[in-house]
Amino acid sequence: MANTPDYSWPPEDKRKVIGTSPQRLDGPQKSSGRAKYSSDMNPKGMLFGLYLTSPYAYARLKSIDTGEAERSPGVRAVHVAAKAGTEMPWQGFEIAAVAADTEEQARDAVRKIKVEYEVLPHLVKDDDLAKAGTRARQGGETVTGDPDQAMKDAEVVSEGQYGFAVVTHCCLEPHGQVVQWVPGNDPSGANDHVTVWPSTQNVSGYAGSLGTNIKVPATNIKVRMDYIGGGFGSKFTPDAWGVVGANLSKQAGGRPVKLYLERSTELMIAGNRPSAYGKITVAGKKDGTITAWTYQGWGSGGFTPVPPPDQPYIFTRVPNSRRNRTGIALNGGSQRAWRAPGNQAASFLTCCAIEDFAHKAGKDPLEVFKLNAQYAPEARVDTYRFQLDKAAELAEWKTLWHPRGEGGGGTVKRGMGIGVAAWNGLGHASQCRAVINTDGSVSIEIDSQDLGTGTKTIITQVAAETFGLALNQVKLVIGNNDLPPDGGSGGSTTVGGVSTSTRKATVNALDKLFAAVAPDLGATPDQLEAVDAHIRVKGSPNKSLTWVAACRKLTSSISEMGTYNGRQQDTAGLATGGAAGAQIADVSVDTETGIVKMNRYVAVQDCGMVINPRLAESQVYGAVIMGISTALFEERIMDQETGKYLNPDMEFYKLAGIADIGNIVVHMDIRPENDKRGVIGLGEPPAVPICAAVSNAVANAIGVRVPQIPLTPDRVLAALERRNA
Repeated sequence: MANTPDYSWPPEDKRKVIGTSPQRLDGPQKSSGRAKYSSDMNPKGMLFGLYLTSPYAYARLKSIDTGEAERSPGVRAVHVAAKAGTEMPWQGFEIAAVAADTEEQARDAVRKIKVEYEVLPHLVKDDDLAKAGTRARQGGETVTGDPDQAMKDAEVVSEGQYGFAVVTHCCLEPHGQVVQWVPGNDPSGANDHVTVWPSTQNVSGYAGSLGTNIKVPATNIKVRMDYIGGGFGSKFTPDAWGVVGANLSKQAGGRPVKLYLERSTELMIAGNRPSAYGKITVAGKKDGTITAWTYQGWGSGGFTPVPPPDQPYIFTRVPNSRRNRTGIALNGGSQRAWRAPGNQAASFLTCCAIEDFAHKAGKDPLEVFKLNAQYAPEARVDTYRFQLDKAAELAEWKTLWHPRGEGGGGTVKRGMGIGVAAWNGLGHASQCRAVINTDGSVSIEIDSQDLGTGTKTIITQVAAETFGLALNQVKLVIGNNDLPPDGGSGGSTTVGGVSTSTRKATVNALDKLFAAVAPDLGATPDQLEAVDAHIRVKGSPNKSLTWVAACRKLTSSISEMGTYNGRQQDTAGLATGGAAGAQIADVSVDTETGIVKMNRYVAVQDCGMVINPRLAESQVYGAVIMGISTALFEERIMDQETGKYLNPDMEFYKLAGIADIGNIVVHMDIRPENDKRGVIGLGEPPAVPICAAVSNAVANAIGVRVPQIPLTPDRVLAALERRNA
């Protein structure tokens, strides 16, 4: 039986490339504008696609007439997506689409489609559970221990109600694709060929999903994507617009069609982070120990009811609890995964309730969080306590924190608040091909995608580390479904998956090179190492060949695969799951205007072994920026009277600007005990606690809880009025 190669990461003190911080390899292309995103593609003969969507929150389509649109100048195809009798349960529901020679002609044609609607009763707001009526779906009750007795025995009881509004995906590159369907001569579609340039988080899986829907073999569908302009969980499948775009192309005789959602449609139907509301009672001892937790939660993920996240978050081993969760069917676009789906709201509800309990007990919330970390998963208790202390040190907690409402004189009050996070982050299934050519050139081939997180740089660093080469000596090819398959980029699974498969592939290829050159060096393959572009005998650096000279000994190129099946026990110690983080917000609140200003934000985060510290920190910076935007500005505003989404645009759907963010301090927790765990995904965990930390900081500053985010000036002023009253 052959010996299993040693795939383990080099010891920390032996790493040459891993652990360093080269800049992103695609940085020059992006910053210069040379990077071509899928929405930049304009193949010859391309048509412009445009949707007609429903203007009503809830309606039945009675009739549709596309005749005038079909006769409109420049129109090459019209596709009807909703037949007569179709119920359309949200504004923006797709009715039909047009493909025309120009965008203006497509718009003219869409306006000529005649539709008759039957408007139905709607519900678009879910902040008041009592008004949900038959739209509410009870999720049942879960009881642990004896919460009733624990509440009676408690020395401190805190009650609060908290709300997390719906926020919508707002990718800078909208959802859509350029697609070309060239029909063959077989009526079954077996000879049809489709080429698609999508904005997707799953290059490998896109063809299979699209092929199933358009009845074309996945092997006949070519997917190409070099860059994506944002994807935070909402861009995994071709979606209806992928299928519609393909059908428009087929109807137009195989001309390519560009169909991307307009901004208003994007915000209505391309996914959202669902709402979550909760009435929470926390009981415990005067020393800050929590002994009981009750929770009545509700929220909506769209027309299909989805209950809010369970409680408490992370502190799941509280001995006594009662939890009731209700989902509400709203006439609004459906939820989609979004950077740790469910965790932001879960952390917000839990951390706000704990901070309110600490205030009621007269305790420093930092100490209450640390004390109750005993209820976190056992393996992470000490990690949370360390990270809370580290965050407090960096935020100057001991100097700047004060009991709630004691923010000093004047109208501007300063406050600090805590939030915590957890995530799994185990890598997805992945395959990689490593090729060593006889001229010394090296290529790494893997059908992954870089969402802007630096995946290209990470894969290249792993390969360069194994081969003992510089980054510019490794050629990487991704974003093409002809390559070895890789999983979709979601759940913080990409880095663990691609680093594991790349390490295995490169070690396998290097072992073949060692075997080929060992006789020339008078050694056995296991005595060789690859260092500084040389193959040399361990302990005898004078007995070596340059990398190029070694490769010239080959009679043919080496091509080796590395495979990881997505299970932790098969990572060979290269990757694992389970990340933790603690964050502290430092804010100032103007009590006359209600405006919240970010002073400083501290994020402490672990993610196992860090391949590129610069990129890891960048992930945390991005997460914090996104979270502050959610905490202070973002909200889908619905009008119950008309059922309309009032702000589906970039003017009134507010996003944070650079002046709104303040100073961000990132500390990566890369202690040896974390490094030895291997690679853990990082995209999601640092995005989780921000709303909680900012809300707690505002409560600390002004002395009263603002019960719902975003923490807009009107809500801050309303909370102050209630306190004064």
